[in-house]
Amino acid sequence: MTETDTGTGTGTRAGARTDKTMTVQDVVSRLDSGMTIGIGGWGSRRKPMALVRALLRSPVTDLTVISYGGPDVGLLAAAGRIRKLVAAFTTLDSIPLEPHFRAARQRGAFELMEIDEAMFMWGLHAAANRLPFLPVRAGLGSDVMRVNPDLRTVVSPYADGEEFVAMPALRMDAALVHLNRADRFGNGQYLGPDPYFDDLFCEAADAAYVSCERLVDTAELTEKAAPQTLLLKRHSVTGVVETPGGAHFTSCVPDHPRDEAFQKEYATAAADPAAWAAFTERFLPADGDENSYRSAVRAWHEERE
Repeated sequence: MTETDTGTGTGTRAGARTDKTMTVQDVVSRLDSGMTIGIGGWGSRRKPMALVRALLRSPVTDLTVISYGGPDVGLLAAAGRIRKLVAAFTTLDSIPLEPHFRAARQRGAFELMEIDEAMFMWGLHAAANRLPFLPVRAGLGSDVMRVNPDLRTVVSPYADGEEFVAMPALRMDAALVHLNRADRFGNGQYLGPDPYFDDLFCEAADAAYVSCERLVDTAELTEKAAPQTLLLKRHSVTGVVETPGGAHFTSCVPDHPRDEAFQKEYATAAADPAAWAAFTERFLPADGDENSYRSAVRAWHEERE
């Protein structure tokens, strides 16, 4: 990186900046059946739901999904798109267990690699650093090793001789994340209390697609926020999509809280096949798009007033 190339899209080096703006459909057109896809966010917080909904409208299936799971996993599971899930949990936060995930697991719908949260993070770090694995203490002495018989341990080559879990790298073909702000070059900013691990998801993937609440000029990213909120640097981002409300119904603070009423409607419908069919027909039709989804949600809220 030269002195004139700051890494945030403001440099003057020839070719230093590339416009990476895309549409939701552009992103999904780059995803194929059989891929390993990482989905950022955490539980029912700052999930790239507009991208997930677009994925549901596509024919893409047979996916390996890597996620600190929430409704992203639930929706893909309900649609039968997951072949294997790698997760530490799958929750709606205020609703402890994602209902579609529970139903899919009860019927053995996909393979599951269930690991400790720290192991998951270390797998992301290993992938981001292009290492085959990283040693971690988490998981030792627990059933994690029993339910994941393919996991291995390693012994420190130093005098301590300590045994560790060799957490394999969680490499991905593509990562999908959602942030508060981004510029058209791929620099992404979170404004809430937690970055989660969206930067690691992007760095661990061959391609990374970022949806955001609002696209802004590069200079605006640091006008009112500290530089450390710039979570994603453009070198790790393939495409950027402006999707206001694109995390709905999960939270994306400070832009919007979780839509608790709608999340409850989602979870209630998930418990009954007829109710779920009506839910998907209204909110997730195969011929819909993000505009029709937002209109349907808005009408639903108006009916409740």
